[in-house]
Amino acid sequence: MKNHRYAVVIEKGRTSYGAYAPDLPVCVAVAKSEAGVRKLIREAIAFHIRGLREDGDPVPRPKSVVDYVDVPLAS
Repeated sequence: MKNHRYAVVIEKGRTSYGAYAPDLPVCVAVAKSEAGVRKLIREAIAFHIRGLREDGDPVPRPKSVVDYVDVPLAS
């Protein structure tokens, strides 16, 4: 089975962490810790893809790109 590598965005909230996959709308996870949300989003993506396949729907190919930019801060 071929693996796909999906971009995941992890955000820290006041009391928890949230994560989502831009290429898989409605695929989200929430947990108390960053490690927990990483585990849950991986499971959510696998579950989402299984559901798409069972329903006969196409599995979206990963297309989002993640990068960081450095921005100088004003003094």
